Amino acid sequence: MAEVPLAASFDGPPGAPVLVLANPVGTTRDIWAAQVPVLRKHFRLLRFEHRGHGGPGFASPAPPGPYTMADLGGDVLALLSSEGVERAAYCGVSLGGMIGLWLAAHAPERISSLAVCCSAVTPLPSADAWRERAALARSAGMGPISDVAVPRWFTPSFIARCPPAVAAVVSMLHGTDPEGYAGCGEAIASMDLRPLLGEVRAPALLLAGAEDPAAPPWHMAGAAEAIAGARLVVVRGTSHLANYETPGPVTDALLRHFLATAPAERP
Repeated sequence: MAEVPLAASFDGPPGAPVLVLANPVGTTRDIWAAQVPVLRKHFRLLRFEHRGHGGPGFASPAPPGPYTMADLGGDVLALLSSEGVERAAYCGVSLGGMIGLWLAAHAPERISSLAVCCSAVTPLPSADAWRERAALARSAGMGPISDVAVPRWFTPSFIARCPPAVAAVVSMLHGTDPEGYAGCGEAIASMDLRPLLGEVRAPALLLAGAEDPAAPPWHMAGAAEAIAGARLVVVRGTSHLANYETPGPVTDALLRHFLATAPAERP
């Protein structure tokens, strides 16, 4: 499948090293709202929307699925090339992290440093569950998807304590094109990143939410062991969207990692 031109935006000084921030499936670049003010002091942040994702007036096209990780990774490589970015640091949550692992293995010359947050390397709970979710999105729209996703994305205490924050993410889900969500879900269903982990050479930080059922700490620990030199940090009191639910410790860990590993290159 041909690459799709992705909706994208930059924040931060033009001369700073580029850091790509990649979203979970069903969310938008706004999921990074807590990280942007901190990270843009040091990096030129490139945020983008996956196929079929984004808000009004700022959305990426949604060609018919299914998609693959190679398709989604190819979109990011095309975006980097279109923006004149030869090499960048990369951070992704969930689907964004899966794509990051694919990029670091298949295009190591483009990825200087990597952070992977709450990302499975095989489809969890199962490939069939993701195919069923894709079929549900196509047949019933995004409303039922939020009923499935929210309890897996946030801890019960966060859902009870922060209804407006949860509602904001539900709004992102409801604004996602069902075909884009389904196609990305099918990419997750068909992936197995385990054979690629040994090919990752970029300095890698893996972040796991201690209460994440979608990418449990034990699962991410196995991935970290397979990547040479990778470091695993488990963030307490958080679930799958750790950068959103517990932004403080996640932002601190990302800042330390990228300041230590990202080269001071210009795009």
